[in-house]
Amino acid sequence: MPIFSIMRRSKFYERGIKPVFDRSFALIFLIVSLPVQLIIALVLSFHFKKSPLFLHNRAGKNECTLKLIKFRTFKTDFDEKSVTRLGRFIRSYSLDELPQFVNVLKGEMSIVGPRPLLVEYLMDYNPEERKRHLVLPGITGLAQVNGRNAISWEERMKLDVFYVNNLSFMMDIKILLKTILEIFKKDFTSYKDEKTITFSEYASKR
Repeated sequence: MPIFSIMRRSKFYERGIKPVFDRSFALIFLIVSLPVQLIIALVLSFHFKKSPLFLHNRAGKNECTLKLIKFRTFKTDFDEKSVTRLGRFIRSYSLDELPQFVNVLKGEMSIVGPRPLLVEYLMDYNPEERKRHLVLPGITGLAQVNGRNAISWEERMKLDVFYVNNLSFMMDIKILLKTILEIFKKDFTSYKDEKTITFSEYASKR
């Protein structure tokens, strides 16, 4: 269970304050980070000899499909085994997530929320896990600051549902502060030798 204390879900914050903050921050961030993102895009264009951006269908709020925008980190689309050394570096500092602020600006995502997962996982959720789609997905979230891929799918789902049930201003602030600390730590969780199982594989065994 996360380090955060249980709070009552704030509808006013969720529907009124959070969307305004998300879009305002996303716009400012995109403007400020534009030089850095242009440099990353240029380097990746030369490195991969193709578009530096990668669009992937993910499940968003109310299980609607959104096109998640990320910087490319692999040679072959949808093939995690083709991640390059540069791609690993980009991912280790979460630089591949920067273009997702465009998704936030469009109102498809929030800065904080459950991470948007693959559309094909929708058929594998149980009723409790489906609650993760009652809110906008986020760039960072409770599961991301409590272990990310290092924790089990069961734990990740519980954290996502916990966030949905207790969404509040204070919880978002705590997640953002912890995210900032995590950014300065290299994260090679996704690149260990052992195979990380998909959610569908996990769901089929329970």
